Amino acid sequence: MPEDIILSTSGLTKEFAGFTAVSGVDLKVKRGSIHALIGPNGAGKTTCFNLLTKFLPPTRGTIVYNGRDITGEKPAEIARLGLVRSFQISAVFPQLSVLTNVRIALQRKRGDSFDFWRSERSLKNLDAEARRLVEAVGLSPFLELTAGELSYGRKRALEIATTLALEPEMLLLDEPMAGMGREDIERIEALIRKVSAERTILMVEHNLSVVASLCDRITVLARGQVLAEGDYATVSKDPRVVEAYIGSGGGHGHH
Repeated sequence: MPEDIILSTSGLTKEFAGFTAVSGVDLKVKRGSIHALIGPNGAGKTTCFNLLTKFLPPTRGTIVYNGRDITGEKPAEIARLGLVRSFQISAVFPQLSVLTNVRIALQRKRGDSFDFWRSERSLKNLDAEARRLVEAVGLSPFLELTAGELSYGRKRALEIATTLALEPEMLLLDEPMAGMGREDIERIEALIRKVSAERTILMVEHNLSVVASLCDRITVLARGQVLAEGDYATVSKDPRVVEAYIGSGGGHGHH
């Protein structure tokens, strides 16, 4: 039985002037899995994400999503195919309420983004669905708060809700736990686990304890190349991985 691969790359390479950020990366993400991309600073994780979501064109290599070569596609097209990156498409409007933010995202999915200045009735129809999404990410008590008033972790939960409004089949999360305290981390981790029930998730994450408990498969990048791949137990014991992390001062902080 062949593995069901939803997203794969072959020889994915990105060169900037005199510098190779991503070098010959072959990635295979199994449908329905939670897959993490980890590695020390400067390993190329974010560049890799930018290539997958078409925010950067690759220098070489191919990207296949759901059996379709998307190497030449535009970012908006990728999202329409169901490959959606959170915290980017879903810019949250800080001055609008939690409910309104989710409702706007639902409208964006329908492509009638300008209608919401016009028709009160079409907004009411979206309310029930918006409330359902707000509840799904645990924000029902905060419906009427503006996004700007939410704590950091709850803002992230709202961003995930606005991303889910686009009905992604595969979700790319770029450091969803960055800058969070333990309580928020636990909440977002539980949310990602819940969200992953009928979706595939690929995430860049610095917090290794989160990766250990959450992810089925882990790809370790170092200097733009795949260093190791497997489950947490396997990669965490790999001497090259240990060396890459320790040799780079632990790989915390930002790129």
